[in-house]
Amino acid sequence: MSERNRLVDAAAIVGIGATEFSKDSGRSELRLACEAVDAAIADAGLRPDQIDGLVTFTMDTNPEIALARSLGMGELSFFSRIHYGGGAACATVQQAVLAVAAGVADHVVCYRAFNERSGARFGAGVQGLSPVATAESTQYSWYSPFGLLTPAQWVAMFARRYMHEYGATSEDFGRVAVADRRHAATNPKAWFHGQPITLEDHQASRWIVEPLHLLDCCQESDGAQALVVTTPERARDLARPPVIVRNAAQGAAADQHMMTSYYRESITGLPEMGLIARQLWNSTGLGPDDVQTAVIYDHFTPLVLTQLEEFGFCGRGEAKDFIRDGAIEMGGRLPVNTHGGQIGEAYIHGMNGIAEGVRQVRGTAVNQVPGVENVLVTAGTAVPTSALILGRDA
Repeated sequence: MSERNRLVDAAAIVGIGATEFSKDSGRSELRLACEAVDAAIADAGLRPDQIDGLVTFTMDTNPEIALARSLGMGELSFFSRIHYGGGAACATVQQAVLAVAAGVADHVVCYRAFNERSGARFGAGVQGLSPVATAESTQYSWYSPFGLLTPAQWVAMFARRYMHEYGATSEDFGRVAVADRRHAATNPKAWFHGQPITLEDHQASRWIVEPLHLLDCCQESDGAQALVVTTPERARDLARPPVIVRNAAQGAAADQHMMTSYYRESITGLPEMGLIARQLWNSTGLGPDDVQTAVIYDHFTPLVLTQLEEFGFCGRGEAKDFIRDGAIEMGGRLPVNTHGGQIGEAYIHGMNGIAEGVRQVRGTAVNQVPGVENVLVTAGTAVPTSALILGRDA
């Protein structure tokens, strides 16, 4: 067995917790983090002083030691942060798996908390960044002068090329939004609970940047989500049935840029997600046919189609046909984002999607897919990213 394969089934998610999802939380990001983490610990049947590891995003404003002090955690033997925005989501779980499998921590909490709507809004773009020349900031000088300033503008470049090469249409992208909102409509925790949309609504929504309509773009949300990870052996003595992390993977492909990998031979795929797909399928022995439902990172609808292709649910350029008959809705071949996704439930940098994966395996999701054995969860796209497969305990 390879070193990588030693992480297969090596950990379990035993607790999930979240705040409400809103557009104006009215409280600090630290308080949001504390509420979600406290709820996740309670869901696992643990006490705060039993938590000895914390993992979050480099973009999170809540220091691990501040969280530990606020909740009475005591000593921490492990803490880690993952870069690249939404691409970090599933990698936080991977870090927790590494920690508990190596024995450097017993119970690790992964968390993300922000006031992304009422505070700093990532979707506003990079024009306000300091002009100091660093290796990270210099990249913007290559495309900012041409008006490419926001995530929507960056993704629109990929989307337009995908349409050109494969004949996809705006309506094809809209079907992702319609499915997400249909699922959110029956989820009381979702911001768009009770508010489904039609394809006509999608097409009538205003342009953000062609070919992206308003309803192709995820929300900006306030809120927090947390997860508790431990070993399967410890998990079996806790309050909830273990949700096994079949494996987790990270990936950065050749010539990787931050949402602007325009210099590759082709820009219609997501090779970093393809790398992750190979890692997950090869290490677990699973494949697309073994997955009953998926949580696909949906900050922008076109890249949902590309992810379906990278993971082998359909061939190159075929996702538009795959989703056209309702395959990603409840009752379809692969229900996607049954909580509503970031378009319908909330944008918490993908962490709320991992929680939905846990609920699907537990059998407690509002839109429960029958007979779930394995769930695929992906993180942010067009950046160095991550994904995981969750499954039932044997």
